[in-house]
Amino acid sequence: MALVIAGERSGVGKTTVTLTLLASLCRRGVQVQSFKVGPDYIDPMFHQHVTGRACRNLDPVLTSSAYVQECFALHNQGVDCALVEGVMGLFDGVMGSREWGVGSGEKNHLPTSFASTAHVARLLDKPVVLVIDCSRLSGSVAAIAHGYCSLDPRMKIAGLVLNRVGSDRHLSLLKDALQPLQLPILGVLRRQDNITIPDRHLGLVPTEELPQLNALIDRLAHLGDTCFDWERLLPLLKSPLIRIAVARDRAFSFYYQDNLDLLQHLGAELVFWSPLEDALPDSVQGMYLGGGFPEVFAQQLAENTNARNAVKTAILAGMPTIAECGGLMYLCEQIVDFEGKSWSMVGVLPTTAVMDKGLTLGYRRAVTLQDSLLVDAGTTVCGHEFHRSHLTSSPNQSLFQTYRYDTEESTGFEGWGTLALHATYIHLHWGEHPEIPQRFVQHCLDFMQC
Repeated sequence: MALVIAGERSGVGKTTVTLTLLASLCRRGVQVQSFKVGPDYIDPMFHQHVTGRACRNLDPVLTSSAYVQECFALHNQGVDCALVEGVMGLFDGVMGSREWGVGSGEKNHLPTSFASTAHVARLLDKPVVLVIDCSRLSGSVAAIAHGYCSLDPRMKIAGLVLNRVGSDRHLSLLKDALQPLQLPILGVLRRQDNITIPDRHLGLVPTEELPQLNALIDRLAHLGDTCFDWERLLPLLKSPLIRIAVARDRAFSFYYQDNLDLLQHLGAELVFWSPLEDALPDSVQGMYLGGGFPEVFAQQLAENTNARNAVKTAILAGMPTIAECGGLMYLCEQIVDFEGKSWSMVGVLPTTAVMDKGLTLGYRRAVTLQDSLLVDAGTTVCGHEFHRSHLTSSPNQSLFQTYRYDTEESTGFEGWGTLALHATYIHLHWGEHPEIPQRFVQHCLDFMQC
């Protein structure tokens, strides 16, 4: 899991708070990867000194929104958690008409400016911890917190860190003001006269020029042990393991290995099972039903009623589920095989998959018509169709309008989509869209925490 450390403006102590968190986590034996929003060189030096791992910059201006997601996913592998230090104030970024979220269909007129900390938090779909400088505040802290939480309702504010608190009385006034907002206070840092990170005209003094840096980091680590609410922070930082049931047997075998790798890189445990022979695995928070030949094994699939019923129950309960081609057919009410025999399937989609001699084959551009488990409305993805079945009915609102890849000719409307289900004939490779597996895993996390 990861948290984004943001400030309500520059100079509120984001770097001090971030270094304090990093130092305390490392002292606890936690492997943590740090990131810095923007083009900064010096803050990442301090991060690396504390963690022993190179800090990575996340800058969609210098790179791209897609690269920011790819960089985060790559370097977040093999660690316990990640911290992203923001830049300036939460919503301070580059203003202009440039489109920002990859595949989001959202433009820069929204409150989140391009390349701001809020933009990066949205790209990564990670919660924000907001640092507020309370040195000249008491009751007004509530107005600041409320404004930052409500300006962009898509932002997930996990809680607050109150910095530069002067006294117990001062803290009491701040807490009283914030209490109606019911925002968790994740940390309280008192004014620290003995902890100062030297700076000059370009920001902090680089680490190589600070012979007493280790002593400073030790003081920060000790401070971190006492100033943060670790009972609330650690669950935010350390994600519980997500288990995803992946159907893989003679009936379901069409998967891009890269897609499976991406899920594992995001921390998911893949539990392979057979809808032909097995029960749906216990303690899973998501399902992935790939393509294959369910029509060839329709009788055996139909006979495994326990598996069919369990899959139906899970989907109706809101378990995030991806069903591609053969998986889509499995979720229908029936499959009619090449001999005209009908076989009962899961039955969550009100349609029947009928085998015929016509082959549907080709690359497709698919434009999403509604928000779904994997993609937002207005997103265009590239996919591939390869099947000899058709469905007897369509949803009231299809997931995709599809087009031939090399022309503007529409091939029709298809697919079922909800915020918990993505069922379509279109096979997707997620390599150019790492936000797709990130979104799926996040929905699985949300389902587990319901």
